[in-house]
Amino acid sequence: MLPPRPCQTLAVIAARFEHLAEASLYLVCGALPDTRLEAALRGGVGIVQLRCKDTDDAEVIAAGKRFARVCERFGVPLILNDRPDLLDAVGADGVHLGQDDVAVEHARKLIGAERIVGLSTHTQEQIDSALAAGVDYIGVGPVHSTPTKPGRPAVGTDLVAYAATRASIPFFAIGGIDGDNVDAVVAAGAERVAVVRAVTLASDPERAAGELRAKLDQRLQEGVGVGHAAGA
Repeated sequence: MLPPRPCQTLAVIAARFEHLAEASLYLVCGALPDTRLEAALRGGVGIVQLRCKDTDDAEVIAAGKRFARVCERFGVPLILNDRPDLLDAVGADGVHLGQDDVAVEHARKLIGAERIVGLSTHTQEQIDSALAAGVDYIGVGPVHSTPTKPGRPAVGTDLVAYAATRASIPFFAIGGIDGDNVDAVVAAGAERVAVVRAVTLASDPERAAGELRAKLDQRLQEGVGVGHAAGA
């Protein structure tokens, strides 16, 4: 692993991972306008992933720099999807990888130990492998079928329950989660969820994020989930 870069103070690095541990609502989105991103953050989103598929590097960097400025104002980590090579240019806090993206080891060599590496998982074996690979968090899903992952079969809440008993790092249940079904996901053991359409397609992103965050927090305060060691 690479040593911390000179521009990354120990306080900045520590805060980055503290924010990750504290985040319960993760927004995955394309290049939203600043106003909609700000609204989602006001509503309670605690971490943001910029996912720009089929977009050239210049566009990813431009959108990433814009997102980085907004996220910094709110004290929220910015994760860049699938492009560890662009983290420095964007000023992002970490990278999220899919099972078919660059290897975790390669991403870690590029960005160092002081930035976040997340990984999508879809099976029990992938969860176990991710934990052994030393990632900082995992995504578990898709819990429900979703058009954002066409052709990817839903894993249901059983895989969420498995992650809850195995993960020693933060994990985010993802895939078709919204205010109508988040209760079942929390009951399966998730303390954190990631959403796309529930916020990005909402007429009022702040209200949508706020309602989902409030419901998630309420269910956790009631002790509904089986719980896990992540982020404790």
